[in-house]
Amino acid sequence: MKEKPVFERRIFWDVNFDELDYDDKASFIITRVFDRGDVSDIRNCRRYYGDEKITGVLLNTKFLSEVRTYLAAAVINRPLTDFRCYRLRQSNPELFPY
Repeated sequence: MKEKPVFERRIFWDVNFDELDYDDKASFIITRVFDRGDVSDIRNCRRYYGDEKITGVLLNTKFLSEVRTYLAAAVINRPLTDFRCYRLRQSNPELFPY
């Protein structure tokens, strides 16, 4: 059994951190770590879940902030157009700011 990664509690501020199931909630955890975590959190996530699982989750997630989508693309070495959240953002542009 793998040793659980150590993440900053602030990443999971809205859920009970002590009751997180790292295997059942893998998609939630991976997305949250890449959206709100720092470099050490992302490294711990990659060590625990492996690049194949992380790639699958990140490519199919509905939302990552724009900056974090660029980071994820660099980490997993995939073009932005492969990301579901990027394509959704392109098909639903924001209102023009006046």
